[in-house]
Amino acid sequence: MGEEGTIYIGKKPTMNYVLAVVSQVNSGCDAVCIKARGRAISRAVDVAEIVRNRFVQGMNYKDVKIATESLPGQDGGSANVSSIEIYLSK
Repeated sequence: MGEEGTIYIGKKPTMNYVLAVVSQVNSGCDAVCIKARGRAISRAVDVAEIVRNRFVQGMNYKDVKIATESLPGQDGGSANVSSIEIYLSK
């Protein structure tokens, strides 16, 4: 899957991302990837659950990937940041 069906979760309200996922599905995209890092992971899970339970009844989890990314820290060291990719499909 390329960038077309990918939604990156950040600091905006949850419903903004829910509407982005629903608009992707309504435009003909059969699969959507929800990506988040760090503190936004819980928001990504909320988005996936709201989409599945309230908006698009036929959506199912296709895959969930959990990883740790090493980013350069402010003090010259490295910081580990958790990330998640949630794949939803019809």
